[in-house]
Amino acid sequence: MTAIDDVVGLLAGLLKVGARMVQGGVMASIFEILMLLIGVVKFVIIAHVIVSWLVGFQVLNLRQPLVWQIWNGLNRLLEPIYGPIRRVVPQMGGLDLAPLVALLGVYALQIVLRNNAGLFY
Repeated sequence: MTAIDDVVGLLAGLLKVGARMVQGGVMASIFEILMLLIGVVKFVIIAHVIVSWLVGFQVLNLRQPLVWQIWNGLNRLLEPIYGPIRRVVPQMGGLDLAPLVALLGVYALQIVLRNNAGLFY
């Protein structure tokens, strides 16, 4: 009877370890997905800043359909992020600080996630 109890106890222990490994794997995947999304957001914000400079210095013309589509798509994508920031940050003449504040927020979020990465594994 004790040998059967030992085998059952061993199997239960293995199942607990396996469940912890699966849970850790899922959490690690969620962490990696969050870091990927943060990278994409950083790329899109930087691309928007560069395109806005190119449009501002008249290197790109918004009358060209491809340039207009890229510009309009970036604006539509980032306006939900920039809108609340623009309501809080004061106007600086012709300088829009919303992309800078958004980028700083994304970097801060990335730092917080990386410093707490142990919670995901």
